[in-house]
Amino acid sequence: MRFHFKTHYDQDIRLFPDWWNFSLYAALLVVLIVLPMVIDSFYLGEVTNVLIWAVAGLGLMLLTGQTGQVSLGHSAFMALGCYTCVNLMETGMPFLLAFVLAGIITGVIGAVIAIPALKLHGVYLTIATLALAILADDIIVILDHWTGGVNGYFAPEIWIFGIEVNRWINPAAWYYLALGTALVVTLLYRNLLRSPLGRAFAAVRDSEISAQAMGVDVARTKTIAFGLSCAFAGLGGALMGLFAGAFNNETFNFLIAIQLLMMIIIGGLGFIHGAFLGAIVIAFLPQLLSISTDFLGSSSIPGLETGVFGMILIAFILFEPMGLYGRWLKIRTWLELFPFARRDMFRRQKTYLKTERLR
Repeated sequence: MRFHFKTHYDQDIRLFPDWWNFSLYAALLVVLIVLPMVIDSFYLGEVTNVLIWAVAGLGLMLLTGQTGQVSLGHSAFMALGCYTCVNLMETGMPFLLAFVLAGIITGVIGAVIAIPALKLHGVYLTIATLALAILADDIIVILDHWTGGVNGYFAPEIWIFGIEVNRWINPAAWYYLALGTALVVTLLYRNLLRSPLGRAFAAVRDSEISAQAMGVDVARTKTIAFGLSCAFAGLGGALMGLFAGAFNNETFNFLIAIQLLMMIIIGGLGFIHGAFLGAIVIAFLPQLLSISTDFLGSSSIPGLETGVFGMILIAFILFEPMGLYGRWLKIRTWLELFPFARRDMFRRQKTYLKTERLR
């Protein structure tokens, strides 16, 4: 068992707790860099899809996992990021600049929408954001001059420093684009959690009344969290639409938002690792179901994917609310303490305050 003997307060906010932890992530980064050289284009495309889902999932994780505000409207902001990026590219703007501006514009619009929306709490906020996701479908059709309406758009060509990023011609380039975006968003997320603003997010999540008593501006904190969350979701939506090659009003329907929420719950709510683990489940489970039905010799079953996702979500809510990463933390702790681990050391406890029950 390894213990961290801390002698300074700065050690609590280090990016990596120790050199061993740093070496593990460095080794993982090396594996990710050389991955296109060892797997074929099909599985490379699936891994790229995982990274894109993870970018969007980190956006919702920041809002729901770190600030405690549940949203079912992030599919609308993913669509906004995608259409904004494409429209900026059509003006002749380079992809990288259009991509970054799309995230910024989506974040600003998300923060403006959050000002009235975040006056709501709990299930009422969830319903309001769900209504936004449903309205986004009609808004995309109405604004057909910028969105292409029902016909949608074909993704424009992407060039970065003279290299064509094409899913079919150069899948490795698309993979590295998604990997680079995921790394940047993850570093921004991780450094945000180490800042005073990140501590304010956690305070608002645990108890708004206690956070307000400690001097945290709750409304401002929730608005910033919503804006940053929408910015990350916008980046993920831009990558998702461009990677698909063609998109319209049905590409970013409210089911995408529900899948995002399922993803972070299954992966582990409140953990950066949870966004990536959940993305793996979301991206690979349909392929696994398809392979299984082919192996059994049966035809595709309507609604099978949705039903399996629902059963998995219910199972995690009932038996492992901390998700896949939370289960791994418990297994690791049990192994470290063996044979002195106690049976009830992970017993669930009610941690909410009486003043928060009716929110």
